Amino acid sequence: MRHKRTVRHVVGNLLSEGHTVRHVVVHLLTPLLMCFGMGLSYLGAFHAPEAQAHGLKVAVVGTSARSHLLAQAVKDTAGDALDVTTVPDRATARRQIMDRDLVGAYVPSARHAELLVAEANSSTSADAAAKVFTAVAARQGAPLKVTDLSRSASGDPTHASLFFLLVALSVGSYAGVAAIVAAGAALSVWKRAAIGIATALAVSVIGAVLAGPCFHVVDHDLWGVWGMALMYSAGILTIGIGLHTFLKRLTTLALMVLFVMLNFTTSGGVFEPELQNGFFGALHAFWNGAGFVEGARSLLYFDSAGLGSRVLSLVLWLVAGLLLVAAAAIAERRATSASASLSPAEADALEEMGEAVAV
Repeated sequence: MRHKRTVRHVVGNLLSEGHTVRHVVVHLLTPLLMCFGMGLSYLGAFHAPEAQAHGLKVAVVGTSARSHLLAQAVKDTAGDALDVTTVPDRATARRQIMDRDLVGAYVPSARHAELLVAEANSSTSADAAAKVFTAVAARQGAPLKVTDLSRSASGDPTHASLFFLLVALSVGSYAGVAAIVAAGAALSVWKRAAIGIATALAVSVIGAVLAGPCFHVVDHDLWGVWGMALMYSAGILTIGIGLHTFLKRLTTLALMVLFVMLNFTTSGGVFEPELQNGFFGALHAFWNGAGFVEGARSLLYFDSAGLGSRVLSLVLWLVAGLLLVAAAAIAERRATSASASLSPAEADALEEMGEAVAV
C-alpha cells in the first residue's frame, strides 16, 4: 500500500509540474512574439535605407538645356531611387523645400556648387541627397556646399528629439492602459475611458514640460505641440481600453504591434518613407505616430505646411478609439444581461470555465 501511495504521489507531482511548465510556456508566448515582432519590424524598416530608397524628390536648379541634361543624367544613374525634376531658380527651389515638396535642390556652378536641404524635414534624407550630389559636383570639378534652410531649436540641433518625445508619449500611454484595465476592472468601460482621457492629459503635459522648458526641444508653438500630444495619447488610451474588452490578456501584445512595432518604424522619426520599403512607407501616410512627428515638424519648422492632414489623422485615431469604447460598452452590457439571466449554478460554472481559459 505504501508503495502504491508513493507512486501516486510521484505521478501527481509530475502531472502538477507538467501543468506548471505548460502554464509557463503559454505565458512565454507573448514575450517571444514581441521579440519576433520587434526584430521583424525594426530590421524590416531600417536595415537597408539606401537599398530601399525610392522616389526621393530632388531638383536641379536651372532652365538651360544643360540643366535638363544634368537632371536626366542624375535620374538615369539613380534609377527609381530619385525623382529628379528641374526648377527655374533658387527662390523656387527654396520655397518647394520649405513646403516639404522637395528633399534637396542642386544649384550647379563651375566654382561653387550648392545643395539646398532642410534637415528638419529628415536628416537622413538630406544626407542621402548630399551623397548623390557630392558625387555629381565632383564630376563637374566643383566643391559642394550644403545649405540647411531649416532652423534648429537650441535643445534639438539634430532634429531627432521629436522622435524621442514620441517614444515617451507612447510608453506613458500604453502603460497607462495596462494600469487602468488592471486596477479599474470593476468600473464601467466609459469610466475607464474617462480615466484614460485624464491620463492622456497628464502624459501630454509631462511631454510638453520636458520638451519645452526642461530641454528646449520646442522653443515656440508649445501649445500646438501639446495639443497634438494630447490627441495622440488619448487615441492610444481609448483604443487600448476598448480593445481590452475583446482581447483581454492579448491587449498588451496588440498595443505593442500597433503603437511600437508599426508605429515607431513608420513615424518618419528615423527614416522618411522614401528610404523604406513600400509597406512601412504606405503606413507613414496615416499612422498616428507619423501624424504626431510630421505634424510637429510642420508646425515648428515649416510654417505649418501639411499640418492639416496630420492633425486630421490624429483626430481620426481618437475617434476610432471612442468608437471602440462604445463597442466595448455594448459588449459588456450584453454580457452583464446574459449573466443576470443565468441561474447561480450556471453562473458559477461559467465563471470556472472563464478562469480555466485564462489559465
